[in-house]
Amino acid sequence: MKPTIRPTKKQDQAWKKLLDKTTRYVVFGGGAGGGKSWLGAEWLLTNCYIYPGTKWFMGREELKRLMGSSYETFRKVCKHHKIPTTDWKLNGQYNYIEFTNGSRIDLLDLAYRPTDPLYERLGSLEYTGGWIEEAGEIHFLAFDVLKSRVGRHMNNEHGLIGKIFITCNPKKNWLYQKVFKPYKEGTLSPEYSFVQSLYMDNPYTSEEYGKALLEITDKATKERLMKGNWEYDDDPSILIKYDAITDMFTNTIEISNDRYLTADIARYGSDKTVIYCWQGLHVYKIEVLEKAGIDTVSERIKQILKEEMIPYSRCIVDEDGVGGGVVDSVRGIKGFMANTAPIDFKNKPTFVISRPNYKNLKAQCYYLLADYINNHKILFQTEDENLKQLLIEELEQVKSKDMDKDGKLMLMPKDEVKEMIGRSPDYSDALMMRMWFELNTTGIKQYFEGTKPKFV
Repeated sequence: MKPTIRPTKKQDQAWKKLLDKTTRYVVFGGGAGGGKSWLGAEWLLTNCYIYPGTKWFMGREELKRLMGSSYETFRKVCKHHKIPTTDWKLNGQYNYIEFTNGSRIDLLDLAYRPTDPLYERLGSLEYTGGWIEEAGEIHFLAFDVLKSRVGRHMNNEHGLIGKIFITCNPKKNWLYQKVFKPYKEGTLSPEYSFVQSLYMDNPYTSEEYGKALLEITDKATKERLMKGNWEYDDDPSILIKYDAITDMFTNTIEISNDRYLTADIARYGSDKTVIYCWQGLHVYKIEVLEKAGIDTVSERIKQILKEEMIPYSRCIVDEDGVGGGVVDSVRGIKGFMANTAPIDFKNKPTFVISRPNYKNLKAQCYYLLADYINNHKILFQTEDENLKQLLIEELEQVKSKDMDKDGKLMLMPKDEVKEMIGRSPDYSDALMMRMWFELNTTGIKQYFEGTKPKFV
């Protein structure tokens, strides 16, 4: 049996990167119908035959979708190449494909789980290499952990470097920041390679995919899937521009000597408290407490306030839920109540200002945060790439709700945000609370920049 592989031109470009000795992460796709899944399945199948005893993975955000799509493509590839059904078998109990020559492909569920936020379930695995399907759906940390798990199983015996094949459609997430944008700017690391393949690059399915893609009515979806447009964004409800979010980590701002502390306290059933220390609008210190009780959190906040010389009156924590215990324990700090009434500037003695009508304090602060980020007024200093991705992911979900209706300005509900990203937006909430001080101090004038308040 000598199966013949006939790749498309774009698949051939990707094959060459998968076979070289320098590229570690091959990103392929950027549009629908370009032959992404077929190439992923063919690459794994070929490796399992050529290198007996090796161990690979096929991963996707949900195992159910992996079995219903990626695994079915694998079966089609086997049938196309007339692979005997006796050569391999699926272990449905433990989710892996085993070959008679000892090679194996693990089927991985890469969904983010609040019970496993660091993907520790992947930490003890060892692979020769692997394939991440629909990588735009998965959390950056899943990829980051898998990077450390490849190149660890019989690679030296076969002279292989650990590689991860990544298939995707355009998505403004870690793929855009770490792969597409550097590729476009000519600064992509030699460890990475990006090959864009669209439906018209695949002669085997271009006609059927072309018809299906033309029928898509949503403009943003059509731009992404049909034209492979990574820059197209047609969601008018988004409050913060993506480029402005990423600029937040490198902005040059005037740093004030005024210091503040904001903290999002772990809620019931949660395990993470996020603490930021600020100099003006510069986040210079980040601390995350894992599975810490109220007493521990309270004592740590007191200690940080002392070490950083931050006045208690410039410390604010989320008072909803268990955070109220911290406010009671650390006397003198502020408590942030998301659903309370917004700050009404008409009560200020020096101004009579026409202001937007917000549903609650949280909406008011997030709208102000969006304005500050879009105008490059905030600097968030960290070298932690995972933290950056978490914050970017959360800030992308800061959206207005029912914006086409007359009435109060409000945000997409937190439950919907949690459903989108698979967790509570703790990092962005801790950022948002800093705006309370802006609204209650000199920030009032900045907030209404461009207007002319009427003095009374």
